[in-house]
Amino acid sequence: MTLEWIKSSYSTDEGPDCVEVATPARDRIWVRDSKEPHQGHLAVSSTAWTRFLPYAGTTLGET
Repeated sequence: MTLEWIKSSYSTDEGPDCVEVATPARDRIWVRDSKEPHQGHLAVSSTAWTRFLPYAGTTLGET
């Protein structure tokens, strides 16, 4: 299976925020570090991903 990985709009070539996501199925989201793409990925349900997104843009310590 060939996946289309999409890089986060917050990611830069120099920055620490290098995250990519792929959606191999409607109910599954895969997340990986774009600087280490061959180190594997984290698979989460689409429900968990949707719950996570509001927190993705916050800085640690912010709510």
